[in-house]
Amino acid sequence: MVRVAAVQFEAGQDVAANLATSLRMIGEAAGRGAELIVLPEFCNHLSWYESREHARAMACRHGDPFLTAVAGAARRHRAHVKIGVTLARDDGRTTGASLLYGPDGELLGEADKQILMGAENDHLDPATAPGPVVDTAAGRVGMYACMEGVINEVTRGLAVRGAQILLNSLNSFATDEASLHVPVRAAENKVWVVAANKVGPLIPADRLAQVGAGLGVPVGWLHGAGESQIVAPDGTVVARAPRTGEAVVVADIDPAAADADRARLLATRRPARYAAITRPPRGRTAPPGAAVLPVAVVRAGAPAVRRAARDGALLIVLPEGSPLSAADASAAVRDTPAHVVTGTGALVNATGEVPREDPPGPSVGDPGGSAGDASGVGPCPIHRLPWGRLAIVAGEDARHPEEFRLAALADADVVAVPYTAREPWELRLGLLERAAENRLNLVVAGQDGPDGVAGLVLAAPRDFTLWTAWEGPFTGRISHPVVTTVKNADEVVHAVVWPEQAVNRHVSRGTDLVDGRPWHLSGALLGQAG
Repeated sequence: MVRVAAVQFEAGQDVAANLATSLRMIGEAAGRGAELIVLPEFCNHLSWYESREHARAMACRHGDPFLTAVAGAARRHRAHVKIGVTLARDDGRTTGASLLYGPDGELLGEADKQILMGAENDHLDPATAPGPVVDTAAGRVGMYACMEGVINEVTRGLAVRGAQILLNSLNSFATDEASLHVPVRAAENKVWVVAANKVGPLIPADRLAQVGAGLGVPVGWLHGAGESQIVAPDGTVVARAPRTGEAVVVADIDPAAADADRARLLATRRPARYAAITRPPRGRTAPPGAAVLPVAVVRAGAPAVRRAARDGALLIVLPEGSPLSAADASAAVRDTPAHVVTGTGALVNATGEVPREDPPGPSVGDPGGSAGDASGVGPCPIHRLPWGRLAIVAGEDARHPEEFRLAALADADVVAVPYTAREPWELRLGLLERAAENRLNLVVAGQDGPDGVAGLVLAAPRDFTLWTAWEGPFTGRISHPVVTTVKNADEVVHAVVWPEQAVNRHVSRGTDLVDGRPWHLSGALLGQAG
């Protein structure tokens, strides 16, 4: 067993004060017996700069007093310490860096941030190589930072390369970090996650009112959201800090506890299908879908399908394993404009089975850029329907984030998912994240599932990011779907989704959830080393 700690605190523009706070909090965590301590992102300086030159001037350098003191604290306390700072590199780049120091004070590994968030693009440079998996006395460790946890590629690549513990340093005011984006990375990869967030203002105090007014957001929402946490490989949060105030949370973990579960899960991936994820972005080329789409999950026979169609549902999804045949489903929607996705993933309408666009995919052993259709999109069949573009992810494929990324790359607006969840995290976290990280609408239908939940309807919200006007009050949730739950007792559940919202993938200025993925550093998704 290893005792780990996630530490949260406020960092401002005074570098010396930030160092003192960092050292004090390392000491507090070590005093509680922590052998592996994770600090937030940008501990050296508030992430607010007047220019790239200012950012470089305030950045750390290897061997400078700031990092020498952090290394000394790791050595003094005989602990592993992971800290996030800005780092001036010798090649002229200034990066957001995760640094891991060992109990002897030596630098064991470093990882530059691959995906920059908003104004970070103005002042910092992205990574040119994937971060390492570091074999330590505490276990096999991978590192990532903040925005890298709002998409799946970085953490998935670390898990595929053998990481047992993922260390996340955050600088975030988004409340859905703690509720969704942090714990899902543990569950979907069967790893431990130790995540440390900031508290206090993330913008200089004398600018808070001006920035808040410009964004239409109360200044209280421009503070770090706290809730630093330690998450088990099943997605259970075993320790969590409060939303506000300095805190240290600790837990005793067994890094190898989920090795067998992780191996079984990853063995069901299909890397030969994923080449499109590692190709350069092409941008969305399909037009927006309809503003509103009425949908239904039907967990009963043909009469219930007929009622749902006549009640206005244009897309009906049957659960995985539904005995209703394609022919019977087609007959049930006769004289209506509805489409039905069967339990085996076939699409039918009143005239029978609907053909699909089926681009040729990369063959096994040929994960390069030549395979796929003329636009470079990988093997994700798409149905063009009057209201937009439909993808279908059925059965075991629904456990893997790569499949939904392929749907987004094929410009899907809605994904039908006939799938019965195997574990609670899939309905509580996993499928919600598939909608959020791709800006997709999902209609999920299963047989009776864990915790009384059989399915979900997940709508891509109109209110998204701080860079578009909100219809409702700002809630602090930046990338989170609107959820309609299908309970085990339900036979028919109606809801609406918003296909046109799949077009807007910009989670922040200059940061695109889909095209901003680190495509050139994602070789691990194909089984490549690096």
